[in-house]
Amino acid sequence: MRFIDRFPLWLLVVLSLFMLGAPFAPEPHLVEKMRMLSEGTLKRPIDVFDVFWHLLPAALLAAKLVRMSRSRP
Repeated sequence: MRFIDRFPLWLLVVLSLFMLGAPFAPEPHLVEKMRMLSEGTLKRPIDVFDVFWHLLPAALLAAKLVRMSRSRP
């Protein structure tokens, strides 16, 4: 997991905010996909991939923050 240490924190924050909100109009993909998940219609592989794609930068940011908190004395 050392590759996460090479990403600048600011870049992961910007990418996370962008991907969590993209596309900004008419509604973010994650809002649409979470609605589909709650209705039980999130079944197509492309929709599941889309959820993971939009959550990837946030997951990397979370992993980096955990690694940073553990490395502090």
